[in-house]
Amino acid sequence: MQYGKIFRTVAHLRPTQVWHQILLRLHKPAFRLQSCPDTLGGHRGVGLTAPFIDKPQAVSGDTFTFLNLSRRFDHWNDTHYGMLWAYNLNYMDYLLQADVTAFDGKMWIDRFLRELPQRTIGLDPYPTALRLMNWAKFAAKHYAEKPLPEPWRDAYYAQLLHLERRREYHLLGNHLLEDAFGLFIGWLHLGERGHHLAAARSLMLRQLREQTLADGGHYEQSPMYHCILLDRMLDALNFARACHDEAAAPLQEIAQVWLGWLAAICWSDASLPLFGDSAVGIAPTPTELFDYARRLGLSWETGRLRESGYRTFADQRLELVADVGAVAATYQPGHTHSDVFSFELRIDGQPLVVDTGITTYEKNSRRQYERSYAAHNVAQIQHEEPFEVWGGFRVGRMARVSVTEETATHVRAQRKASFTAERYFSLNNGKLLISDNVFGHEAVARLHLAPQLAAEQLPGNIVKTTLATFHFQADELQVSIAPCQVSTQYNRPQTALCIEVHFRNTLSVAITPTTT
Repeated sequence: MQYGKIFRTVAHLRPTQVWHQILLRLHKPAFRLQSCPDTLGGHRGVGLTAPFIDKPQAVSGDTFTFLNLSRRFDHWNDTHYGMLWAYNLNYMDYLLQADVTAFDGKMWIDRFLRELPQRTIGLDPYPTALRLMNWAKFAAKHYAEKPLPEPWRDAYYAQLLHLERRREYHLLGNHLLEDAFGLFIGWLHLGERGHHLAAARSLMLRQLREQTLADGGHYEQSPMYHCILLDRMLDALNFARACHDEAAAPLQEIAQVWLGWLAAICWSDASLPLFGDSAVGIAPTPTELFDYARRLGLSWETGRLRESGYRTFADQRLELVADVGAVAATYQPGHTHSDVFSFELRIDGQPLVVDTGITTYEKNSRRQYERSYAAHNVAQIQHEEPFEVWGGFRVGRMARVSVTEETATHVRAQRKASFTAERYFSLNNGKLLISDNVFGHEAVARLHLAPQLAAEQLPGNIVKTTLATFHFQADELQVSIAPCQVSTQYNRPQTALCIEVHFRNTLSVAITPTTT
């Protein structure tokens, strides 16, 4: 066992996380069925000002598809495809699928309730929070003008109380925020206006303020999770307005800041760069979120990326998104990758240099690789990890990162960990220049190309693709092209090419679009 790595990881935790980890190991509250008081008649969505975002197609008959893996329903604790697949089954997002009728949804809810005493995975706090929100939204859509079945009310009330006892203070971050959203929407849905709702409201707003960086980004720095949580925030705003709850005004204010950050980091086609734990098909798209926000009457201005660590540069043909930031949520870096100084690049709207993405949350070698420095578009000295990623969702040592120079066309940043290194990005005159300084060491720079691209190595340390030409200059330079795998979605790796450049001291890369 590597005690040093464990110590470096635990050192980042907050005292409340350590304390609640201990409490959780000593006592894990059991689920108890309880009758819902008659005073909680439920609101069920009367007065909602905008329809929700439809969820992706996930159920057809008795077959479920999550993470691009399909399987007929067997039982609610089915971990055949891993824990995340089982969690998705218990989230019950599919109740908000466009073609799921009131009859279909009632059938799955009733089945869940019949088997509720057997629940283990489904009663973990995170899936409980998401399910509470999805049941409330399903009821708002199909039961706004008729009473909820009494077994639903009882089970819903019992799950709310269970979640209150299991709030994830041992994790904090997006998990605790999801708990707060679930409790806030859930108590509004049941019509509770007392201390339960007040506590949920307070927790939700407190966590939103803590987890919002000054530039409007979510502090875990994953564009995908930013979108997931923004969707929840807009739902909470929708319910708050319908119930004339005092949280509506602060929710609107924070949502508009988050929308501005999202507008700033998107590509010109409104898609997302895939930094950190990010994949296509999991969160609502930026376009869906912008449309939902407009239905709610929100307006916003495009933000300016700073504290989240990202920078964007663009001209008529090139678009660059670069990561020059440190870990912001140091006590909850579960979705962090060792990717400082990595970037993605598009030319004429087409991906050229891409993030390798994620294919799994399982704690295996693939997950470790996808979080590692070698899986990103960076210059690596020896086998360093500026962010010491391990254990699927853990980070030990964290590099210090600082932006040392910045204008509208370039940025220079330095990182200090096991080694000191510097990277410079400049987008000017139709050309991208990247310069790496590793201060006398030997290093290997990697550039992962989009899967559809072929690459040809030419004399003079040149690599040519159909979209662009790469010119390399360095001491002791060796350029090669190797196969690799990249992914935009879970469980769908694609074969691609990676340009590998061995050098010493400094490396200059000039990327010029192909003449059209």
